[in-house]
Amino acid sequence: MATQTAPEPETRAAPQEGSRIKRIVLATLMAIVAVNIWTGSPLFAVWVGSKVQGDGPPKMGALVAVIAVLGALSFLLYQLMQRIGRAYDKAAGIRPGARTHAPWMRSMRDDEKRDPSVRPVSAIELIVVISVIFAVIAFEIWFFFFAGAPF
Repeated sequence: MATQTAPEPETRAAPQEGSRIKRIVLATLMAIVAVNIWTGSPLFAVWVGSKVQGDGPPKMGALVAVIAVLGALSFLLYQLMQRIGRAYDKAAGIRPGARTHAPWMRSMRDDEKRDPSVRPVSAIELIVVISVIFAVIAFEIWFFFFAGAPF
């Protein structure tokens, strides 16, 4: 009976020369793109919808424009985030390893036989989580202190 081996985790190579500044710039770009996924693209899509709408009662064309622009921009920003993430990994000397399942998609039975060398959190994951946390905090501050909440 053959035993299954765990996929190899990401391996580190030597970082490139001058990669510290490059990594800072790439991480900043990832943060800007992450924030624009949930702020810039919806605002731009609503602006385009307002230009399609014009005056008068609501039109279905404006709604379709908002949905189409929002979908297209979100997809493009996601692709841009992936490209920047790959460039960051290259600058940091991280070689892509075998594809692994996200922890929440694994069977709980796999916990018993899990390899202790768990894949570290990537820069993209960290930046997106931080941007979402800041978004929630900003929303709560706005809602409770500036929006005139009904309670």
